[in-house]
Amino acid sequence: MHHTVYLALGTNLGDGAQQLSQACRHISRLIGTIERQSAYYVTEPWGFQSEHLFTNAVVCVSTTLTPRQLLRVTQRIERLMGRRKKTGADGIYHDRPIDIDILLYDKLLIDEPDLTIPHPHMLERQFVMDPLLEIYPDFQGM
Repeated sequence: MHHTVYLALGTNLGDGAQQLSQACRHISRLIGTIERQSAYYVTEPWGFQSEHLFTNAVVCVSTTLTPRQLLRVTQRIERLMGRRKKTGADGIYHDRPIDIDILLYDKLLIDEPDLTIPHPHMLERQFVMDPLLEIYPDFQGM
């Protein structure tokens, strides 16, 4: 069975467009078919100070993975692309070569300690909502 998922991609290290293109290649190979992809958005860091701007995008993917498998694979892609540090328990954000967040998975609601869908902060992040609404204009909120 195929599921529709929306993933937010962000990077602020290296060439942003190149990093997001590489992430999309990994997503296509390991997760499923990218059905739609937003434009790239260049934005200020959110939640921390950095001299590096972010490049962000949202992709819509058709996948057969379960939510838990999807989480594991997105984390694997982050590691493949050089990400070593996740936001710590202290809530401190860091520069990163790639960040992949699961925004939506069909119409599922999941609230577990390490997996929350829809993403709990997406509505307050313009750098997520602008590209999401570009490719999913009928999104009605949560």
